[in-house]
Amino acid sequence: MESKNPVFSRSRQQTGWGGQAPTPDQLQHMYDAPSYTPPAPPAFRTMTIDDVVVRGFMTLGALVVAAGAAWYFNVSMGVAIGAAIVALVLGLIASFKQSTNPALILGYAVFEGVFLGALSRVFEGAISGIVVQAVLGTAMAFAGMLAVYTLRIVRVTPKMVKFVVAAAIAALGLVLVNLLAGLFVDGGLGLREAGPLGYVFSAAMILLGCFFLLLDFDAIEQGVKQGAPEKFAWQCAFGLTLSLVWIYLEVLRFLSYFTSSD
Repeated sequence: MESKNPVFSRSRQQTGWGGQAPTPDQLQHMYDAPSYTPPAPPAFRTMTIDDVVVRGFMTLGALVVAAGAAWYFNVSMGVAIGAAIVALVLGLIASFKQSTNPALILGYAVFEGVFLGALSRVFEGAISGIVVQAVLGTAMAFAGMLAVYTLRIVRVTPKMVKFVVAAAIAALGLVLVNLLAGLFVDGGLGLREAGPLGYVFSAAMILLGCFFLLLDFDAIEQGVKQGAPEKFAWQCAFGLTLSLVWIYLEVLRFLSYFTSSD
């Protein structure tokens, strides 16, 4: 008997049964139909820790090879300073644009490597063994900060990020003021000279570089957790390289103070 209830009548019309009961084939089709639509796969492959490690080795490898070539061919400091300027420009572009372009980041590594190789040769010529000590010091700083971050001894918070960035801007400002003061007074403010003020400032710069490593580790972890695209690994590798170069230069300068005074 057909029901006069308008709700039932509307339901039969929507399912296409009309006034007829569903056939066994229709019931089977309803049973086999999925109750939900599976989500579409992501349009890109997400970043992993392995991606960052591989890109990091590629970037550091390009830097080390370029530094070794500059050392071996005894590149002049004039050429090295030119390479440093190019590296600075490429680094600023990669930083402000958050670029993931491999050519841009590897280009930075090559030009920075030429500068570091020539500069390291000059330091090594003045103080034998200082380059090896600086490399070991940089490696120890990296391993130490990785352990600190892994063990959650220091946690990266938004407040900490603001503090580190503000401290970096202040430190670079002081370096610029010291450079300008050096045009009128020998040694400028004394921030980059052997002495108590120079020791403290160099130690603070090394510590600041170590804090930047913590920010790099946090950026990598958050990128992996949030499913960042694979290409973001290049930006992470660039950040790590930038921090390691900062630490190496400051350790090299810090060691030169004490070795030259012996």
